[in-house]
Amino acid sequence: MKTEVDKLMIAFKHRQISRRRFLSSLATLAVAGYGINGNSQKTASAAENSPPIPVKSINHMTLSVSDPAASLAWYQGLFGMPIAARQANTIVLQVGDGPAFIAIGGGSSDNPGINHYCLAVDNFDDERIVQILAENGVAATGQSSELQSRVRMRGAEFGGAPAGTPELYFGDPDGIVVQLQDSTYCGGAGLLGEDCLATPEPAPTEGLIKVREYNHFTLFVEDQQRSVQFYQRLFGLTIDTYQGAMPVLRVGSGNEFLALAQVPPLSGRIHHASLNVEDFAVDRIFSLLEGYGLTVLGEAGGASGPLQTYVTMRGPERGGAPGGTPELYFTDPDGILLQLQDSSYCGGGGYYGEECGTVENPTGRNI
Repeated sequence: MKTEVDKLMIAFKHRQISRRRFLSSLATLAVAGYGINGNSQKTASAAENSPPIPVKSINHMTLSVSDPAASLAWYQGLFGMPIAARQANTIVLQVGDGPAFIAIGGGSSDNPGINHYCLAVDNFDDERIVQILAENGVAATGQSSELQSRVRMRGAEFGGAPAGTPELYFGDPDGIVVQLQDSTYCGGAGLLGEDCLATPEPAPTEGLIKVREYNHFTLFVEDQQRSVQFYQRLFGLTIDTYQGAMPVLRVGSGNEFLALAQVPPLSGRIHHASLNVEDFAVDRIFSLLEGYGLTVLGEAGGASGPLQTYVTMRGPERGGAPGGTPELYFTDPDGILLQLQDSSYCGGGGYYGEECGTVENPTGRNI
């Protein structure tokens, strides 16, 4: 069984974390009571300081689309993602080696977008988490709107367990819907939703771009300080770098994070999701996307509609490299915005955005 130190060494070896973050994490493990062999020697006081709901990773997002069949074909053609499970008409596309996935909603939507995102926890217990949420100001009302929670029992007719697979949703202070599930959740049956197809159904083609894993979600919020405090109070997410005034809240021990942008007129929405790829190269990805029917805008500030791709160069004023850290975006057939980055990207400096581990806020603004 791999120890925490083993996992850290592997992440560093495979460029999943920067040298700065590697050294910082080693120091953190030492303070937390991990010996040189990686065995935990945590004291009772350390356990008392752990967050109420320690999240481990990003699990999935669900897309609301105008034409589910067309979107399924489009995403599989681009990424070659196999089908890992079905929830009635909702299709679960496996990301990388799983259990992470992208779910494409089964009904046509007049308001396409990222419906919600999901974080994974170990030893998922919906009743316990509902109680913790209530103790932290999120009421159990049977709704998933602002500061309210609900549990859906997904039955066999929707690909769940015969007695129901509990799925927990709640709204954050801006009404953004967050789902919490077990670390083994793959969108399938079983009490924990862990029972997916033994052999995922392959996509019709290999796809053009191989996605490795999730990287982050950027959320538009009304009050950044309020949102940071909320997510930190519940999940204990640390800030280890900034992009200008925007904090990067680390999820788990890898490169995944939540970015909270204060945009009051557009608050309450998931602005975009980011996925990691191997061998990130802007020109190569532009060429593949152009061949897939997207319009290449080059270096631009944003897209004006569906099926467009562009790059922004994030400079030092926003925590990027002196010459700019390239960040590549594209829109799907419904105009849903997605980002692609290198597998080493952690939201920080360096050409690949791989240099994290500093909490310096260049703007000097308090969070």
